[in-house]
Amino acid sequence: MGVLDTVKQTLSQAVFTPSSLLSGRGALHMAQIIISVVTFVLGSLRGGSTHTYWNYAMFTWAFCPIMTLIITIIEMFKLDVILNMFCMDWDDFTTGIAMSSSLMTISVAITYANFYACLKCVYGWIVSLFAFLCGLVYILEVVKDKCLDKKKSSYLAALPGFWKVLEAFVSCMIFVSLTGYRDKPALIFCVILYIIPFPILLLIIPTNILKKLKACLPFNLDRFVFIFLVISVVLYIIAAIIWPIYTFRNNPRPKDCPPSYCIWAIQFMVAFFTYVNLTLFTVDLIFTLLGICGFKRT
Repeated sequence: MGVLDTVKQTLSQAVFTPSSLLSGRGALHMAQIIISVVTFVLGSLRGGSTHTYWNYAMFTWAFCPIMTLIITIIEMFKLDVILNMFCMDWDDFTTGIAMSSSLMTISVAITYANFYACLKCVYGWIVSLFAFLCGLVYILEVVKDKCLDKKKSSYLAALPGFWKVLEAFVSCMIFVSLTGYRDKPALIFCVILYIIPFPILLLIIPTNILKKLKACLPFNLDRFVFIFLVISVVLYIIAAIIWPIYTFRNNPRPKDCPPSYCIWAIQFMVAFFTYVNLTLFTVDLIFTLLGICGFKRT
C-alpha cells in the first residue's frame, strides 16, 4: 500500500497551473518560442533550400521551440512530478535541453551570418539578428538554471551527458558540411566512419536520461559506453588521416575561394570538425577510464 499511496499522492499533484506562464521561467519559454518562430518564418521567406546549412538552420529554429513548447505544456499541467517519479530527473532534462538549444541556436546564428549576411544583404542581417536573439534567450535560461536557481544535474546537464551532446552536435556539423565525396571511394569510406558512432550516441543519451530503462538493461551500460568510446576514437583516427589526404593532396586552396560557398573551404570544415570530435571522444575516453568529473567506468 505504501507504493500505491505514493503514486496516488504524486498523481494528485498533476493539476493545470496556467500561472506557471507568468513566472520568470515561463516568460523565458514564451520568448524562446516567439523569437524562434519569427526567425524560422523570416529564414523561410529568405530561402536558400539548396544549401545544407540553411536546412540545418531551419531545423534548429523549428526543433528548439517545439521542445520548449513540450516542456512548457508538461510543466503547466504539472506532469513533471510524474516523470520525476517514474523515469527521469526533470530538472536535469530541462537544463540539458536549454544547454543543447543554446549550442544549436548560437552555432546556427554564426553560420547563417557567414553565409547570408553581407554589406548589401540587409535582410540577411535582420535574420541573423533574430538568430542571435534566439540564442541569447536560451543562454539566459541556462544561466538562470545553473547560476541563480542552482539546479542539480544528474546526467544531461552535467559534464558526462553534455559531453555526449557535444559529440553528437559536432557529428551533425560534419554531416551538414559533407560535400565533394560521391566519386571518391576513400571519402565515402570516411562518411561511413562518421555515421557509425552517431546513432549509438543517440541511444546512449536518452537511455542514461531514462533511469528506469537503464536499470532494465541486460548489460552494464557504463561498460558498453567505454567500449563504444574506444571504437569511436579508432574510427575518428582513421577518418582524420584519410579525409585530409584524399581531399587536399594535390588540391591547394583556390585563389578565389570565399568561405561561404567554396567547396574546398567546406571540405576543410569537415576536416576541422573531424579533429574536434576526435579530441572530444579522446577526452571522454580518458575521463571515463580515470573515472573523474562524473564519468563512470565499471
